[in-house]
Amino acid sequence: MRVLLIRLLCRGVWVLPLKNLQSAFCYYLGQHLGLGYLINKMKPAKLHYWILGWCSMALCCWCTSDKFTQSDNHPHSWKKLYLAHHWPVTVCKMSANDCQDPPEYWTIHGLWPDKTEECNRTWHFNVTEIKDLLSDMRHYWPDVLHSSLNRTQFWKHEWEKHGTCAATLPILNSQKKYFSKALELYQHIDLNSCLLKAGIKPSSSYYQMTAIKETLTKFYGVTPKIQCLPPGEGEKAQTIGQIEFCFTKELQLRNCTALEGESDPVQADLKLGTEELSVCSDSLPTYYPSQVQDHK
Repeated sequence: MRVLLIRLLCRGVWVLPLKNLQSAFCYYLGQHLGLGYLINKMKPAKLHYWILGWCSMALCCWCTSDKFTQSDNHPHSWKKLYLAHHWPVTVCKMSANDCQDPPEYWTIHGLWPDKTEECNRTWHFNVTEIKDLLSDMRHYWPDVLHSSLNRTQFWKHEWEKHGTCAATLPILNSQKKYFSKALELYQHIDLNSCLLKAGIKPSSSYYQMTAIKETLTKFYGVTPKIQCLPPGEGEKAQTIGQIEFCFTKELQLRNCTALEGESDPVQADLKLGTEELSVCSDSLPTYYPSQVQDHK
């Protein structure tokens, strides 16, 4: 109905006398919707009110849908994507579960639109849609806390919470597109190589957070968001846990800091039990652990 109304508007039918409008409307209904037989059976007075009713309803739906589609206040609108990498050793440190040999390379936590989540609770995860990606998914996007190769709960969570919102973008509008694009962006960023080239690698020594930030900003030309596990009781250093890179809807790198006139919402930070990541402090020494252990 909306397409029909647009056609009528574009052809200037609304400026015609009512009789001509009725004729044009009936022509479109008959030709495009197959309602010619029904229209021919109607009395003129009844047809007149029927057409006015349909026009009013279509115009209302058209205006309302445009408002919600284009407005930034729509609950499912977003402006940027966060590609979150997490450090598996820190994830294991945060968990009460015993991780079995967590990967010693940065893996994908998720691809998150800002300002929105769980946009379509009826669009359920289906692992068969990403069967061609499973080898890369298990390597680059593993469920760090559960090592079973057949476990898909982590991916299910990421799709249903974040993927269904990212899917408003045509390039991400299926499960295969969403997960494959996240893998592609991860490979493009190549965070592991960047840090190694800069001499930043897991160590028992501490790093200065400002040095890590400067390295990443210089290399990528944008400011990422870095999160740490705050010092526990008796500890003096924060533990690096997550690095997020931000992208525009055109999938171009951009600063994770808010632009003028843009809010900077709190993202879905990693929380396991009572442990929770937060934005790293520039003033605290930073621990980049090579294995799961308490570090004083």
